[in-house]
Amino acid sequence: MVQIQPFTRQTLDTLLELAGRPNLSVYMPTHRTFPQRNQDPIRLKNLIKELETLLERHYPQIAKQALITPFQALIDDQTFWNACPEGIAIFGGLEHFMVVGLHKAVAETAVVNSHPYLKPLLRLAPMTDRYQALCLSRDSVRVYEGSMQSLQEISLPEAVPTNQIEALGDDLTPRDQRGHPDGFSGGGERGDPMMHESGGSGKQEEINLDRERFFRIVDRKITEHCSRVSKLPLVLVALPENQAVFRAQSRNPFLLPEGVEQDPATLTATQLTSACGELIGVRHDDRLNEALGRYERAVGQRLNANELPDIARAATEGRVALLLVEAERTVNGVMDGMSGDLSIRSGDDPGADDVLDEMILAVMQHGGEVIVLPPERSMPSETGAAAVYRY
Repeated sequence: MVQIQPFTRQTLDTLLELAGRPNLSVYMPTHRTFPQRNQDPIRLKNLIKELETLLERHYPQIAKQALITPFQALIDDQTFWNACPEGIAIFGGLEHFMVVGLHKAVAETAVVNSHPYLKPLLRLAPMTDRYQALCLSRDSVRVYEGSMQSLQEISLPEAVPTNQIEALGDDLTPRDQRGHPDGFSGGGERGDPMMHESGGSGKQEEINLDRERFFRIVDRKITEHCSRVSKLPLVLVALPENQAVFRAQSRNPFLLPEGVEQDPATLTATQLTSACGELIGVRHDDRLNEALGRYERAVGQRLNANELPDIARAATEGRVALLLVEAERTVNGVMDGMSGDLSIRSGDDPGADDVLDEMILAVMQHGGEVIVLPPERSMPSETGAAAVYRY
């Protein structure tokens, strides 16, 4: 069976390196239940027919069977179809073939070009943003890593304590004394945590201080051995009182200001992924707002463009810092990858490509940022694209 690769940022880097040669790209939704799943191989067969027609138009000099055979091999591979998530992207060429699993359905698309078709992937790219989740209680530390799609617990370095005994050793207050095991007194159970819940006894205050010392050590070790190594955002999953105590003394620059205010011990793996994913999704919305704000500021500085010929030339010259593209817009035409010269053509022109995808490739090859705006977001132009110039 062909291995279905997860969609990561590395996937985009790999696909960018495949530019400048014949590339076949197929996107399609897949189904996990009958009878829809029985139709998926038929849908792929129809998309392969489209590829064959497009190959004859774009690369008539190449024997198409060698390019098509790996796609055809998937049609009768039941193990492959059983393993598919909500959608797949298939990329093929003379020297490469790969299948990428997508955790969101995509429209059926078949494209032949000199580079992989990227726009549908970029629309889903925020789902691949990786982060770490620190699941913290008064006496437990666990760290997960993943994306909006999935989380997996990671093994912590030996230097990172996983409980108070490992962190404090003989300095830990004996637990056979009076005090609440969750580190707060009966009188101040939901009070100001930095007051050490002072309604309790002297022993209770020592237990609360143990928590502070434990959290301080955890913060230092997680920062040093996890965050600075991975350079990933850190989501704190902890009860509100533990959130407050930990954040008051944290020096971790990767710790996100928002967290999941729940007891991690009560969350299933699915619930944890969902809660963290929702928070990361909000951050993505904030990034979209920031990108649109950058464009508005660029308008005032005359560092913007919304006419496609202008954007195309600037993209090939490496002058585009940020490109906004409308997700569900296709503009048929031909773009010269060297000069940026653009010719808009009718949709039935056999030599036409989606010039928005051509501009995406040019911008990314020059280190620019590309954001594909979903339909619920309003584009700041009527052309399907808008750009912020570097200079």
